[in-house]
Amino acid sequence: MISMSPSRTLRALLTCAVVAFGFHSHAQAQQVLRVTTIPEEAATEQIRKFTPLSNYLEKALGMKVEFTPVSDYPAAVEALVNKKVDLVWFGGFTHVQANIRSGGKIVPIAQREEDTKFQSVFISKVNSGIKSLQDMKGKQISFGSQSSTSGHLMPRNFLLEAGITPEKDFRRIAYSGAHDATIASVVSGKVDAAALDITVWNKFVTENKVDTKDVDVFYRTPPYFNYNWSVHQDMPADLRERIKAALLALNPANPEHAEILRLNRATRYIETKPENYKGLEAAGKSAGLL
Repeated sequence: MISMSPSRTLRALLTCAVVAFGFHSHAQAQQVLRVTTIPEEAATEQIRKFTPLSNYLEKALGMKVEFTPVSDYPAAVEALVNKKVDLVWFGGFTHVQANIRSGGKIVPIAQREEDTKFQSVFISKVNSGIKSLQDMKGKQISFGSQSSTSGHLMPRNFLLEAGITPEKDFRRIAYSGAHDATIASVVSGKVDAAALDITVWNKFVTENKVDTKDVDVFYRTPPYFNYNWSVHQDMPADLRERIKAALLALNPANPEHAEILRLNRATRYIETKPENYKGLEAAGKSAGLL
């Protein structure tokens, strides 16, 4: 048996305590999954939409889930890049921005089935005389956030393809910051036309929050890949796979799951891959946004 002096024994015990504390702290950190989303709608709406999903993930993962809204799209990007959160609901373009900012360390794990063929819509007042993209020339136009895929990047991309340069051809460009605010800007007459996420538009129409006799869609874009749930590659692989499995397990035949999917404007979640967002990266570069 090897004996140690009291001082060496004390140092050994302190070392063990520090190591044990380190493991304990790490284990404690792993007991909380920090979640946020891009603020495509008001914070109150984000909380309403994602709290049931957070509760579901708590049960499925056996760990506490904290959902915290952020103030703007760049904040969501920085939060995951700097590992201040663990799981983020990104638009396709914010996923691309985060991946570039992190040096290729952001991993998309799941998307809605709808995100394989997403669209943006352009809306205007019915009596505005705006019936096509060309009719927007000389008008006041609103996009959503500058970092929004469906509220800015892809609408701008399709405008450029149609030979329309927003800064040159529009009288004024506004950025509302969120899709609900975009709709409000057209309804109120602050702008003549605007672009936004088709699923938010459909939700407003279904919930009778907008009168299509007054404001309606005059153009739908071609489809593109959009939103996903992303994590940092430094997340333990086992936890990443468990989160993905929980999202993919949401079943519309289960009433509780169906409500979560309805709030997320999803029929179901499916797997995704980094290659799905290369087209958005190319569009961002082409539009001078990257």
